[in-house]
Amino acid sequence: MVSELSKMKIGVLELINFRSYQKRSFEFENLTIIEGNNGIGKSNLLEAIYLLATGKSFRADRDDEMIRYGQIMATVKSMGIEVFVADRKRFEVNGVPRRMMDAVGKVKAVLFGPADMEIVTGSPGVRRRYLDFILIQKDREYRRCLVSYEKGVRQRNKILGNIREGIANKSQLFFWDKLLIKDGGYITDKREEYIEFLGERIVYDKSVISEMRLKQYEVEEVAAATTLVGPHRDDFTILFDDKDVSKYGSRGEQRMAVWWMKMKELEILSEDGDMPILLLDDVFSELDHYHRDEIISVTRKLITDGGQVIMTTADKHLIPQIEGSKLIEL
Repeated sequence: MVSELSKMKIGVLELINFRSYQKRSFEFENLTIIEGNNGIGKSNLLEAIYLLATGKSFRADRDDEMIRYGQIMATVKSMGIEVFVADRKRFEVNGVPRRMMDAVGKVKAVLFGPADMEIVTGSPGVRRRYLDFILIQKDREYRRCLVSYEKGVRQRNKILGNIREGIANKSQLFFWDKLLIKDGGYITDKREEYIEFLGERIVYDKSVISEMRLKQYEVEEVAAATTLVGPHRDDFTILFDDKDVSKYGSRGEQRMAVWWMKMKELEILSEDGDMPILLLDDVFSELDHYHRDEIISVTRKLITDGGQVIMTTADKHLIPQIEGSKLIEL
C-alpha cells in the first residue's frame, strides 16, 4: 500500500543555511517556474528537492558543499521529511529520526538539466550514479545493499593495502568478500533489470563479482590496494542508430538521448502509482523550438495527469504560457 506521504507534492519547502539561502521558504504549485539570473540560486531549490527524494545531491562532491559558507549545518524540510546536513547527514520523517534508507523514496523526483549531458559524455562513475539515483527511489532493498556495498568496498580496500604492506593477511578478506558478493549481486541484478527495461538502445557493461573473479584478480588487487571487480566498475553505452552516441552523436542527439532516458525514468518510477516530480533545470536555453515544444507537451500532460513540474529559467519568455503556472522570481 502506497503511503499518504509518498502521494504528496512539494508544497512548502523550508531551507536554513542551504547553499545561498540563510533562511527562506518557498511555496510550489503543480507547475512552478523559477526565474532569475545565472548564479542567483535557482538550481539550489531543485537540489534541495532532489536531496529529499534521494538523500543525495545531484552536484555536490561532498555534503558540506551544500552548507552555506561560514555555517556548520544546513536544513531542508518539506512534506514531513527533514534532512540535516552537517559532518554527516541525518534524516527525520514527521519528527522521528530515520536512517537514510528509510527516509528517501517517500517522494520521487526526476531531474533534467545541462549537467545530465555527463550521462552520455562523462565518466563511468557518472553513469553508475545515474542508475543509483533511480533505483534507490524505487527499491528499498537496493538502497540498503548500495550503502552496505560501498562501505564494504572501502573496508576491503583498506585491508588490501595492509596486505600489501605486510601488516594483514588474506584471511581478513573473507567476511568482506562474502558481503560484497551478496550485496553486489543484488545491485547488479537490479541494474540489469533496469537496463533491460530501457531496451536495445543501452548496452550494459557489467562487472560481476564472485569468488572466482576475486580469486582471478587477487594478485592485482593487492598490488593496487583496490577491489577491481564488482558493480562499482559497471558502465553502459547509449546507442543512436546502432552507434555510440557519446562518440558519433551530435550535441543535439546527445541531449535528446538524455531526454529519452529521463522519460523512461519517469515511466518506471510511476509504475507503483506515484507520479514523480519533474525538475527541469534551465533546459530551454539550449534547445531548439521543436525540442522545447516536446518538453512543454510532456509538462502539460504531467500536470493534466496530476503530476508536478518545477522548472528554472533565466528568461521566462523561453517558456510558453501554461495555464495555472506559478512564477517565483529570485
